Amino acid sequence: MTGMLASVTDASEAEIAVNAGADLIDCKDPRSGALGALPVSMINTIRQQVAGRRPISATVGDLPATAAALVPAVQRIAATGVDFVKLGLFCTDGIDALLDALSPIAAEHRLIAVLFADRPPKLGIVTDLAAAGFSGVMLDTADKAGGRLSNLLSTDQLTAFVALARQHRLLCGLAGSLRLDDIKPLLALTPDYLGFRGALCAQGRTSELSAQACARVREAVFASDYRLCG
Repeated sequence: MTGMLASVTDASEAEIAVNAGADLIDCKDPRSGALGALPVSMINTIRQQVAGRRPISATVGDLPATAAALVPAVQRIAATGVDFVKLGLFCTDGIDALLDALSPIAAEHRLIAVLFADRPPKLGIVTDLAAAGFSGVMLDTADKAGGRLSNLLSTDQLTAFVALARQHRLLCGLAGSLRLDDIKPLLALTPDYLGFRGALCAQGRTSELSAQACARVREAVFASDYRLCG
């Protein structure tokens, strides 16, 4: 079954997400970009609040796809003990050196590469990520004002992405300004996770999480996934 990833900014939001039934708690600062990083101290506070009730991921920030920028950031976030470290590949051209540098870290920590539908990656990068030891791959959107995932990529493209991730035994997630009406068609593609932020908030992705909005999204994921599997 597909799980619900909820991006949170602090311990209070993490508790709301856990209580609503989110399956994965994602530490992220939406005010600092698509993959804005929270301070290490806040990530640690969120981990203490969740207390093992859910797996936790954390983003490293909107950084250039270079070893000099990403390796220390990944190491810093991995040292917090989160279950998954998410790093964005805003450009996937010529990243062999980056993947070589990240491979030793991927052998010790579960790394999730985030690709962006509005900066279309070559699907072959999924094969390279698997070879480098990554644990998973997600599709998201870099420009949150530029449209949601389902408007940027066709069903065939999304299906191919999920299938390739499955072929290489990578965890697979879909995100990018998702709304309630995106849930059922995306669940039909059987990703491991659907990721949400804006749909969980009362007034946009930079506002506070709403318990009611979280419950609506969780119910839609559960109800749709149950019908698809039943």
